[in-house]
Amino acid sequence: MTETEEPGQIRFETRKISVDYGNNRGVRDVSLKFTDRQVTALIGPSGCGKTTFLRALNRMHDLNRHAKVTGEALLDGQDIYAPGTDPVTIRRRIGMVFQKPTPFPTMSIFDNVVAGLKLVGMRDREKLRQVAERSLRQAALWDEVSDRLSSPASRLSGGQQQRLSIARALAVEPDVLLMDEPTSSLDPQATKRIEELVTQLKNDVTIIIVTHNMQQAARISDTTAFFLDGEVIEVAPTDLIFTNPTDPRTEEYVTGRFG
Repeated sequence: MTETEEPGQIRFETRKISVDYGNNRGVRDVSLKFTDRQVTALIGPSGCGKTTFLRALNRMHDLNRHAKVTGEALLDGQDIYAPGTDPVTIRRRIGMVFQKPTPFPTMSIFDNVVAGLKLVGMRDREKLRQVAERSLRQAALWDEVSDRLSSPASRLSGGQQQRLSIARALAVEPDVLLMDEPTSSLDPQATKRIEELVTQLKNDVTIIIVTHNMQQAARISDTTAFFLDGEVIEVAPTDLIFTNPTDPRTEEYVTGRFG
């Protein structure tokens, strides 16, 4: 693997993270550093391990009894896989937005945003209202829904539902936000809104995004890591990955010769 160091504080780091499903290894010895308040894009062909790696970053594989994660994932220097570490607490600090919008369709827009806070016992209605407004503003959705917060989330468009999912993740004030193909099911206009949102959000949170769209990676990320067959082949500033990659496999992928 070729690695180019980025200046700035390292907020999150993995050291030789591997993920196994029974006898199949989905990710092999991935070591990456994520700079605070930057966007890192994970690119590579389908099945190369990007999403498997991403899910290891907030212990989502704990929910799959067939999955085994080894290695370290350090958030502010603390291993999230250390014995005694609460995975629920980790998922509050490391939020996740999935490929398809995941609102609770029968719940109101307001209740969707504050669901995580209610889960941990917050009941102060005024505080919940403040958090809902702040999160919806961060997700660039407030102006569109402020007069109908009690309406079911199912009435929102696909793009609005995805921004609602982002608002829900932001409500608990995560340190890191993981995004797994967040625009793959959206139309071009909604995709543009999400990309603009990502660019704004990096002022407040470290973002790691999986995308099959190389143009998207080029538009919104500061750093790009290229995955192939469960390994990181190259990681560098995004402009170098797309204009002057050092590994020939990276060049073949970004120029469309395979994948």
